[in-house]
Amino acid sequence: MGRTPTGETRKRVFEFVRSRLLEGRPPTVREVQDALGFSAVESARGHLEALVADGLLFKESGKARGYRLSDLLPMPDPVRMVPLLGRVQAGPLSEAIEDAEGYLPIPSRFPEKELFALRVRGDSMEGAAILENDIVVVRCNSTVESGDIIVASVDDDATVKRLWRRGRRVELRAENPRYSPIVPRAGELVVLGKVIEVRRYLESPPLVSPPPP
Repeated sequence: MGRTPTGETRKRVFEFVRSRLLEGRPPTVREVQDALGFSAVESARGHLEALVADGLLFKESGKARGYRLSDLLPMPDPVRMVPLLGRVQAGPLSEAIEDAEGYLPIPSRFPEKELFALRVRGDSMEGAAILENDIVVVRCNSTVESGDIIVASVDDDATVKRLWRRGRRVELRAENPRYSPIVPRAGELVVLGKVIEVRRYLESPPLVSPPPP
């Protein structure tokens, strides 16, 4: 098996460190070694020192977790603690958030009170690259227009679909030809928010405990 080019490896190191820094968990050199599978800690240290030399990272001397993003980089969005909901029923969204499975640290320019996340069940949106077990991040105070992908509550159950309006007729359309459009009756549809991001985790998502009040 051929060796991974140095540039590709260094990019992976930077993405790992950047992800950890945005989560508020600066990694040690040994954590970088373990995450990237380096056989020697000096390999990890060498890549980190190169990233510092390139101006992508800054290292505070004397600290094991002293790496941070360089001031030369564009300021990242602040990390928000977004509640992950397994199922959203009709009614006050605040009640569903109180029963959150946990919270996901997600960089976003929107305030926490406008965001929630939901696990996707089924394959009805696979044509929009939203797959089973993906997590959609939803903004609940967003203007929703025809053609947007939304989370809506219909008949006391949450669904992820594309919204279409034709005059007064409202349809929730799947992105899979095996599913027919949902046509809610008057008063049956509750729009919970607009999908603004889709996340896919190969392992369990990094849930944390609810933030203190």
